[in-house]
Order: sequence, then structure tokens, then C-alpha cells
Amino acid sequence: MANQEESVREFVAVTDVDEERARFFLESAGWNLQLALASFFEDGADDDIVTLPQPEGGSSVSRSAGPRFFAGGSERSGQQIVGPPKKKSSNEVVEDLFKGAKEHGAVPLDRSGRGLGEPSKAKAFVGGGYRLGAAPEEESAYVAGERHASNRQQDVHVVLKLWKTGFSLDNGELRSYDDPGNANFLEAIRRGEIPLELRQRSRGGQVNLDMEDHRDEDFTKPRMAFKAFEGEGQKLGSATPELISAPPTSQQDQAANEAQASASVTLDPSQPVTNIQIRLADGGRLVQKFNHTHRVSDLRHFVVAARPAMAAREFVLMTTFPNKELMDESQTLQQANLLNAVIVQRLK
Repeated sequence: MANQEESVREFVAVTDVDEERARFFLESAGWNLQLALASFFEDGADDDIVTLPQPEGGSSVSRSAGPRFFAGGSERSGQQIVGPPKKKSSNEVVEDLFKGAKEHGAVPLDRSGRGLGEPSKAKAFVGGGYRLGAAPEEESAYVAGERHASNRQQDVHVVLKLWKTGFSLDNGELRSYDDPGNANFLEAIRRGEIPLELRQRSRGGQVNLDMEDHRDEDFTKPRMAFKAFEGEGQKLGSATPELISAPPTSQQDQAANEAQASASVTLDPSQPVTNIQIRLADGGRLVQKFNHTHRVSDLRHFVVAARPAMAAREFVLMTTFPNKELMDESQTLQQANLLNAVIVQRLK
């Protein structure tokens, strides 16, 4: 009995149902907690358990969705036999996940203009320095900084993509909605919590989770990001080919391009200003201030200035929640409803 009561308490803690319903699923699974949880999340999460009423005279039975029957006993007792439950469609599963996340405070973008995947805490100064003397004759003493621990906390950014038949994390494989092994993960999302497997990645740091709605799309593995050839080669067309090497784009060059692109955006301080976050096709991110009167075409020019290699590539700019291509680039950011928005670049 002690083990059964403990199983009931664990079932209630995970599913947030009453003890009567917990006992029903545990008894149906022979008091196997894992089987009971799998049965609950796969079949019975939406179906209410029908119980026999206690009338003064006569008997009546309330019904819920799905066929249910009663056998044996008298007018005040009976054994419940539950028929095949009504299973949720994938569209309903995705809708429940987004609804649960929004009810627990999920928002598309921070109102301060900071992207969802950026850390919210300021980075403290780390290093050594001189402690100034309290009196003119007192010498300043050097104080060494503390070294970072090798197992320090780390912030993690994860993109949860909800497809027609399952979900994926970042660029990973498709995971089915019906797999009992994914039940705890989906239930945590539905409750507005960060799943355990994602918290383990961060080692106690911050987990930034973005959700993308692809419920009307079949799962497709993302294409590998384009990477230009880097290395040495032979120039053809001469008797003795000359050995040449292609200089790779360094981080310094990329930072210089981004700084130059940011400087090319002319801001009118007397006009309203908004922050736009742009997720690039190469995995990078740009955050830039624009006036409300800037146009969508200005976003394209900014991307090309920050990534000169994109000038020779065809790409489109899209919004998130919902995914929509920005077709009319003559619209202002306010007209296109892009104030404090997240824009995604996709190569054609």
C-alpha cells in the first residue's frame, strides 16, 4: 500500500490531476507508473473520468466524449469500462503547446527590443586592477582577478520547431508527438516550463527557448549553411600553375563589416525608434535600430552591407509567428507591422 500511495503522489505531481483519476490510470496499468503515465499522455489527457452518481431514487449517468459503459452492481455501484478514447490531432497538440506557453508568459519578443535568444543579464567586469590608495602617500596595490571555472554555467539557445507529425530541436531529427518517451518533454512545454533535458544542457545557466509553428508542414531537414571554399588551389591556364590561396573572412573583417553597416543606417533622433533583430542564413544575428519610417528595403541593404557575400545570393526576408515572406519592400516598418520584430533571412 505504501508503494501504491507513493505512485499516486508521483502521478499527481507529474500530471496535476486529482487522486481518483491517478488511481484509475495506475490500476489500469497494474500499478506500473511509467505505463500509467504513457497511457495518460497518449490517450486520456483530455477525457474526464465518468463516475456513478448517488441519486435518491433511480439512477442517471453523465457522459463525456468517447463511448463509456457500466457493468454489474446495483443502482448505487458499478464497474466502469472505458471504451477507445478520443485521440488528439497533431494540430490540437501544437495548439495546446502554444496556448500553454502563452498562458505562462511566453512572448514573441522582449519589449525592450532584446531578442529572445540574447542573455538578459549584464556581463560583469572580469580581470585584475589597481586598488587606489586612501591617502596621497599610500601606493596603489594591484589586485589579481579570479579565474573562470572550467565548469561554469552557460546560457543555451534552443529553437523548438513544431511540425505536422512531430517536433525537432534546432537542426535535429523529428520526434513523434505519440512517442511516450517525449511525453514529459511536451507536458513541460504545455505547463510553460523548460524541459529537464534542456536544463541539463545549460548546467544551471539560462535557457532561451524559441518556438516555431510549422504545424501545416511536413518535417524537412535543414540544408547545410553555405560556406565558401577556403584553402589553396591551382590557377588553370598557364604552363606552370601559380599556387594561390583564398583569404578567409576573419572575425575582425566581419565585425568591421557589421560596424560599417550599422553606421550606414541614418537615424532621425526626433522620430520614434525601434529595434529589429535579423537572424541570418549563416547562423549569425544582427540587432539594429531603425526609425518607424524606414522601409523593408532598408533591412535588405543593411543585411548586404553586413554580409557583402550576400550581394550575389538571392534571399528573402520573413517574419516569425507566423512565418510570412515580406513581399512589399516599399512598406515602412510600421506599415509592415515590424516594430520590435524578429526577421529571418532565407536563401532561395
